[in-house]
Amino acid sequence: MKLVTVYRTFSPADAQLIRSVLEASDIPAMVADELSSLSMEGYSMSTGGIRVQVPEEQAENAREIIESKAAPTGEPPPPPDGRGRE
Repeated sequence: MKLVTVYRTFSPADAQLIRSVLEASDIPAMVADELSSLSMEGYSMSTGGIRVQVPEEQAENAREIIESKAAPTGEPPPPPDGRGRE
């Protein structure tokens, strides 16, 4: 099963909340790079943040769910291309 990134953030809480929303919608999700970003200062910035990933075949549905709900900070979710929030 190939995983794809559907959400990026620099906040572990945001990533876990998005994961929880997706799982509540029956989409399996995992948070990648969370521990690394917490253990080394600046690591998250250099790698593009903490990633929420889902199986490739469910990525479109996951993005629709994320877009239909405001991100935890009230801002629109950042694109999954690594740029993060502007």
